[in-house]
Amino acid sequence: MSVVATPKVRRRGWLLAACLVWVGVLLLVPLVGIVITALEPGIHVVTQTLRAPDVIHALELTAVITAISVVVTALFGVVVAWVLVRQRFWGRSLLNATVDLPFALSPVTVGLAALVLFGPGGWLASFFESRGIQIIFALPSMTLVTIFICVPFTIREIVPVLEEIGLDEEDASRTLGASVWQTFFRVTLPNIRWALAYGVALTTARAIGEIGAVLIVSGLLQGKTETATLFIFRAYEERQVPAAYVVALLLAAVSVTLLVVIEFLRHRQERERSRT
Repeated sequence: MSVVATPKVRRRGWLLAACLVWVGVLLLVPLVGIVITALEPGIHVVTQTLRAPDVIHALELTAVITAISVVVTALFGVVVAWVLVRQRFWGRSLLNATVDLPFALSPVTVGLAALVLFGPGGWLASFFESRGIQIIFALPSMTLVTIFICVPFTIREIVPVLEEIGLDEEDASRTLGASVWQTFFRVTLPNIRWALAYGVALTTARAIGEIGAVLIVSGLLQGKTETATLFIFRAYEERQVPAAYVVALLLAAVSVTLLVVIEFLRHRQERERSRT
């Protein structure tokens, strides 16, 4: 048996080694390159960059857009997921397909669509201009396109969990006299909490790294509508390479942290599913 099994073990070992090398070339090498390039000029460049007013504003704006997007998509995602799983109505299949639309559309297309709606001469531009509300080249449009792009993540994480747990616990809760809201907060929400947290983590990572749609609707106004990714884009274009790599390193650190959190939540969710 050992003679027959040895070649299989070796093939698996070579396959595993090839996969690790491939992943290392695609992911680890670029990440190490960013770290080396960012730290090569010295730690003083890192501190100077992170203290620069433009960088601070870009990071703050990124945090604001991300926070709003996470809250809106989490609330919207829970409602839409519940409707898709628990309700039967005409147009349900269309709604289910529409949820995945942000996956199919290029972020640049999303940004251009926002310009058609809210830009100069846009369909809704006069409505907001007459009320003194600036949508395009301002925070509202940047937040709207980010929300649109991030919508599917929470929904697609919650839907399979709701389908798996079924209606038994919710029906039992209502039979015992609990209201709809009591059933949701005491039965449904605890069952989907890890899926919700997983969706929030994915949304956060996506919102932080968004550039295509935000670039179109922001106008790239330095110190006003410049997010962290847009700062990296402008700094690199202006040959401020060390500053660009420092901010890129910061975003990479945040992304890696989120990746660890996402994997933890995924394993936690799988363990809970295996127990039920």
